[in-house]
Amino acid sequence: MKKHFVLTIWAAVVTLPLVWAVVSSFKTDAEIFDSPWSLPASPQWNNWSRAWSQASIGKYLFNTVIVVGLALVLTMLLGSLMAYCLARYEFPGNRTIYYTLVAGMLFPVFLALVPLFFVVDNLGMLGTYHGLILVYAAYALPFTVFFLHAFFRSLPTAVAEAAFLDGASHAGVFFRVMLPMARPGLVSVGIFNLLGLWNQYLLPLVLNPDPDRYVLAQGLAALAVSQGYRSDWSGLFAGLVIAILPVLIGYVLFQRQIRAGLTAGAVK
Repeated sequence: MKKHFVLTIWAAVVTLPLVWAVVSSFKTDAEIFDSPWSLPASPQWNNWSRAWSQASIGKYLFNTVIVVGLALVLTMLLGSLMAYCLARYEFPGNRTIYYTLVAGMLFPVFLALVPLFFVVDNLGMLGTYHGLILVYAAYALPFTVFFLHAFFRSLPTAVAEAAFLDGASHAGVFFRVMLPMARPGLVSVGIFNLLGLWNQYLLPLVLNPDPDRYVLAQGLAALAVSQGYRSDWSGLFAGLVIAILPVLIGYVLFQRQIRAGLTAGAVK
């Protein structure tokens, strides 16, 4: 009973700010300050259209979808390949490579910002889509390998051996047999990476100075700063909700797979 009470309090703490932001996105600026906890007298749908066009949230969302989408595909492909090789094949340096990747999860990204900036700048990729995509993929790779490594080790070896006896190659076993079996784990780590990359602010702030290529986190920060000169708080709330909706919908659609992936990866 106590556990249910604590979980209920925690759910309220997490949910109420989200609900308040959604309600505020339909209010006028005066209603946000005069009656912050009440429902809007009349829903202001123009707040959303204004945030989408005038505040350039639509452009920022497009940039974010391109960068995060391609980075996620690259991360999942390379991460699953590396995790599978490290989990299923024994070779000299296997443990060294694995623990080096795991150690990358403990390295503060703040310490790498200055050298990372110069590396990306010298490669001519500063303020470009592909520069940000490669950095995002490298940032998410250690966690992906760490998560999927345990998952691939838990898969039955007999299935892979049967595929080899049927004449399948190593690549065929991976893509046709092991990868479909690892789908719950792939979905789980994919959602975690999506959330982390979607909300990433520090890396694009340093490596993406071009306003036309701002991602959502940068765009929302710029919009919040501009409120000191023009009070369009309703548009800011609408922009926040637009930024939240894609990942929230993705989590709702794949919540069962996430739970299944966490359970399967924890039990060998």
